[in-house]
Amino acid sequence: MASKPGILTDWPWKPLGSFKYVILAPSVVHSLYSMLAKDKSERDITNFLILPFLLWRMLHNQIWITLSRHRTAKGNGRIVDKGIEFDQVDRERNWDDQILLTGLTYYLSNYIFAGASRIPLWRTDAAVVTILLHMGPVEFLYYWLHRALHHHFLYSRYHSHHHSSIVTEPITSVIHPFAEHISYLFLFATPLLTLVFTKTASMMAVFGYVTYIDFMNNMGHCNFEIVPMWLFNIFPCLKYLMYTPSFHSLHHTQFKTNYSLFMPFYDYIYDTLDKASDQLHDSASKREEEIPDVVHLTHLTTPESIYHLRLGFAYLACKPCTSKWYLCLMWPMTAWSMILTLAYGRTFIVEGNHFDKLKLQSWAIPKYSQQYFIRSQKMPINKMIEEAILDADKKGIKVLSLGLLNQGEDLNSYGGFYVSKHPNLKVKVIDGSSLATAIVLNSIPNGTTQVLLRGKLTKVAYTIAFTLCQQGVQVATMHKDDYVKLKNSFSSFGKNLIIEKSYTQKTWLVGEGLTEEEQLKAPKGTLFITYSQFPPIKYRKDCSYHFTPAMLVPSSIQNVHSCENWLPRKVMSAWRIAGIVHCLEGWSEHECNYTMHNIDKV
Repeated sequence: MASKPGILTDWPWKPLGSFKYVILAPSVVHSLYSMLAKDKSERDITNFLILPFLLWRMLHNQIWITLSRHRTAKGNGRIVDKGIEFDQVDRERNWDDQILLTGLTYYLSNYIFAGASRIPLWRTDAAVVTILLHMGPVEFLYYWLHRALHHHFLYSRYHSHHHSSIVTEPITSVIHPFAEHISYLFLFATPLLTLVFTKTASMMAVFGYVTYIDFMNNMGHCNFEIVPMWLFNIFPCLKYLMYTPSFHSLHHTQFKTNYSLFMPFYDYIYDTLDKASDQLHDSASKREEEIPDVVHLTHLTTPESIYHLRLGFAYLACKPCTSKWYLCLMWPMTAWSMILTLAYGRTFIVEGNHFDKLKLQSWAIPKYSQQYFIRSQKMPINKMIEEAILDADKKGIKVLSLGLLNQGEDLNSYGGFYVSKHPNLKVKVIDGSSLATAIVLNSIPNGTTQVLLRGKLTKVAYTIAFTLCQQGVQVATMHKDDYVKLKNSFSSFGKNLIIEKSYTQKTWLVGEGLTEEEQLKAPKGTLFITYSQFPPIKYRKDCSYHFTPAMLVPSSIQNVHSCENWLPRKVMSAWRIAGIVHCLEGWSEHECNYTMHNIDKV
């Protein structure tokens, strides 16, 4: 929001929220009806192609978002090092408003103007006129409009909303108040209306021109340098006709320079060119991939989790992962992604953060949770994890923490398989069990004398039970098998380990395998504390459910603008934090297999 919002700041369909797309419904229905009901000679293919074009614009923008977030996480070519925060993601979540505005304009123009309907696919004169009008009037008028928007009166009421984002993402380019977008709409309509009124329009000119605007807008705000220096060395005049991401980045950091739209020659003419433009372009182009100190290795969870990744849909990634009904409509893309994971065998970078001088990254194995339970997939998954560890070791990364099912007992003995196979590893492999145990123990209410332990018995579960029994807290189990396993693992449980039949405990420590029937046996007001990496399904509204072991992150960790799976904002899992702690403390041993750090020390 601008510092002093002016009139027509909000979009007219803001009250509709997520249902704003219904404003296009009448036009879309009419378009489909016309294609199906009318004779072939009366059909207007131009009108029919408006909807696919709008969908293409959304896909085009999303491709840039994914590419930008991936490249800035890697670090090569990155321009501005500051991070993005949740408030910026929230501010920019309605980037599709301008696509709706374009759709309405196209449909209305198609109905009103004869020159905007039934236009041919290609006309050379249409392409030439569009290029000339853009290079002339559009670029010139935009330059002076942009300078006017930086006058304190208009800036405080409108343009400051766009400049709230110092570190830009591709979609930052279209984040403006409604009134400002109206001015851009009239400006960019100049070439198109000229074609319509002269009846020289073509689909390639109309749709291609807007695609060009989207491409240049996204590129200019992507925060990584994509234009090579050698291009301007070979074609020197090109730097007057095409800006670069670093060129426009200076406008967002310096404010009073580099006002041009896409062609910087007006900044040269009117002496508003930032003197650091060439230097920043050169330094950003030469910037190499960043080598982190700590890597957290995770994986995909549900088929829909690809959309919740930081590289996926920004408005979903910034919220805890939950199922959305409308994602079912994207089943072709979801199915294709699952097929792709069967063939693609390398990890990919999901996120990059900075914690003071510590550089952090999250990598993901391209496998879903259910694939970890398929026997034929265990060997390929183990190979990918092993390759990630060896890659981290080769790059000089200090610590690699294993997240979710990447550290399964049956899969790789909590990471011990890799350390045994490669005894000379310099990178420290961490399963985070000690910190997860410490967080669970710390979550148990003071004064608790008895807890019930139910779920799959893991390394964390054994350690929790042992520690509580040593502290004099009675640990009850539901099943005799669990009791026997715990009893055989430690000889000093004594009378504090029992089999429970009445289920009167108000504190339950639960892991994977907890059923609905078992939850219904808990007394009203029971606190369910999860010790596993996956949360239980919540069947009881009269009970409390703790998050999976996690901690709030300090404000000094930069670039945290997505949620880790089902955890809330600004929260990281214990297994991810364990790697950071291990690196900060400079511990020299692995934490994997069945070894653990001292709980009190952690």
